[in-house]
Amino acid sequence: MAGIDYEVEYNNRARVPENPALMAGWARDAASYRERHAPRAIAYGPGARNTMDFFPGDGNGPIVVFIHGGYWQALDGSSFSHCARGLNVRGIDVAVPTYSLCPDVTVEAIIGEMRAAARELARFGRPLVVSGHSAGGHLAACMLATDWPAYDVSLPVNLVSSAYAISGLFDLAPLVGTSINRALRLDPQAAKAASPLFWSVLRDRNLDAVVGENESAEYFRQSRSIVQRWGAAGVTTRFAIVAGANHFTAIAPLVDPESAMVRRLVELVGR
Repeated sequence: MAGIDYEVEYNNRARVPENPALMAGWARDAASYRERHAPRAIAYGPGARNTMDFFPGDGNGPIVVFIHGGYWQALDGSSFSHCARGLNVRGIDVAVPTYSLCPDVTVEAIIGEMRAAARELARFGRPLVVSGHSAGGHLAACMLATDWPAYDVSLPVNLVSSAYAISGLFDLAPLVGTSINRALRLDPQAAKAASPLFWSVLRDRNLDAVVGENESAEYFRQSRSIVQRWGAAGVTTRFAIVAGANHFTAIAPLVDPESAMVRRLVELVGR
């Protein structure tokens, strides 16, 4: 869109100067949670980063997946172990996958890795509710819109019934002209192909798109756009704001079993 400085709108580290301390806090809190609640490591592919941490709850009902952000080019699941806490306290199993990063792979390849992770979790014989933050929100939406029997004939059509995207990106075209794209290497055609905003999704699905109150106008547009477009296609959609949050603090409610965010995920799980 003309007149929008996409570099400013999507440069979250510049918008939140205290981001190094916030991300250091993620790593510290995640390590502490793993020490007290050692996860089970599950491989879902041959690559060094094709692994998931599985934090057990009571072993019943759907599994919640939390996919980390980092603009598809940074971080891994080990910095987000604490995001399982609120749901674990509620008895819900949580899987936190890691994936390969750009520029070593493409965004399309990362989508494929998350599908492989979901296929591996399908071995539990339980449906998935996929959540994610930032780039992980994008990947969560991609999982909701995946035709699972077409991907693997052994998978049920309702493998993923709900997605909960926190500060997600669903239209990747605005990133093409930004510094973020140095690692992504998207051209306009590849950006559109990897944008779940334009994908078809079954009507009997649920999508929540939430965004931090202090995030950029583009992040608000991204979430409102997919809620509107998918809602018009028959998906049950919700848009919500995380009060007082910026891009980095929007995931903080996941550690609190009484937060509105965790309560909503519990509702999506069906408890």
